[in-house]
Amino acid sequence: MPPTRRLFALLALLAAAPVSADTLDMPERAGAEADSMALELPGRGMAMKAVRARFGEPEEVRPAVGDPPITRWVYDGYTVYFEHRYVIHSVPHRDD
Repeated sequence: MPPTRRLFALLALLAAAPVSADTLDMPERAGAEADSMALELPGRGMAMKAVRARFGEPEEVRPAVGDPPITRWVYDGYTVYFEHRYVIHSVPHRDD
């Protein structure tokens, strides 16, 4: 069988193969967990000065560690991570 015919036959078999996928059902969030998801958080790229102006003083400032320097500001309900002076991530606290 010529190579192009083999390739065509293989593609026909693959196209006819059954396709399946799993479905993941997520439960509805309720109570405090839903509230934390609706929490307004500092956005990626915001400068430290802008975060302070909009969200106020943090409850705790953890010193920078690593290279590049990563600083953490802890607020009531969430923590903001900075690389140099800019937000890289804001994470709501979990109620465990």
